[in-house]
Amino acid sequence: MRKGWKKAVVGLLVLVLAVGGYFGYTRYEAAQKAEAAKTLSLSGNVDLREVSLAFRESDRIADILVDEGDTVKAGDELAHLDTRELTLAIRKTEAQIAAQQATVEKLHNGTRAEEIEQAEQTYRSARAAAEQAQGDYARMQQIYDDIRGISEQELETAQKNAEAKAASAEAAAQKWREAVNGARSEDVAIGEANLQALEDELARQNYLLSQYTLTAPADGVVRSRLLEPGAMASPQAPVLKLSLTGRKWVRVYVKETDLGKIYEGQGAKIYIDSQSEPLDGQVGYISSTAEFTPKNVQTDELRTALVYEVRIYTDDTGNVLRLGMPATVKISL
Repeated sequence: MRKGWKKAVVGLLVLVLAVGGYFGYTRYEAAQKAEAAKTLSLSGNVDLREVSLAFRESDRIADILVDEGDTVKAGDELAHLDTRELTLAIRKTEAQIAAQQATVEKLHNGTRAEEIEQAEQTYRSARAAAEQAQGDYARMQQIYDDIRGISEQELETAQKNAEAKAASAEAAAQKWREAVNGARSEDVAIGEANLQALEDELARQNYLLSQYTLTAPADGVVRSRLLEPGAMASPQAPVLKLSLTGRKWVRVYVKETDLGKIYEGQGAKIYIDSQSEPLDGQVGYISSTAEFTPKNVQTDELRTALVYEVRIYTDDTGNVLRLGMPATVKISL
């Protein structure tokens, strides 16, 4: 009798536990489904911006200061070109500027007093010679007219000599006036324009010299070293490839039925296998064009499904995300 009673009690307890477990599991499953309905879970991969760095000028690479995997900061020097030829050109231009500056300064200062005095003495000497030649010609003309004491050839020679000396005196007078007046404004303007042109050329050459150093445009990690020292660089030949460590994103794909549940600026959580705590993210880009499911997220069921690309941006201050790393994004709906 007692054994039957015990079996009944045990059976009843088992039944109660089974019923309780069934209802508990049902509630848990319902809670899970309710939670899943409130959360959109998406799988994707980490992506980030890359930049290919090339020199602006064509020349031989002198050195490269970084290797693959090196972390660099914005403004860090990464590589240099051979600057010897450009340095020589800069020195030549600097010498031309110095010479032109002296010329312009001379034009502004005008003629020295000693030069003016010398020009005056030259004029006075030329004028005296012209007066003497003119007097000789006048006397010979008188002799010729009075007594025909000289030949016509001698008279003509005296006339030409007087005219030549008069012309020399006029030229000397012009030089004296130029010395007194100083340089013409047009000459000063030409000199200053030539100086400005040389200074602009020097500025251009110095700018080109600055472009002979390859610098990091932003914080990042060197992904690839594409050329080596001794190779010829050109604007069309990248030297380094840099992965920027600024804002990163997880690229995911959303079915059309879920597209209306998300919007730009919506908060999200990013989960990766190597870290228990999620990263804060934000929906930043939603494609307006559908595409076939990419191969890296295909399943047999969704092999021909159309999806929309979505990017979940994050600042990743701890720099834990790597290019191509798988990640799970959860968006609360």
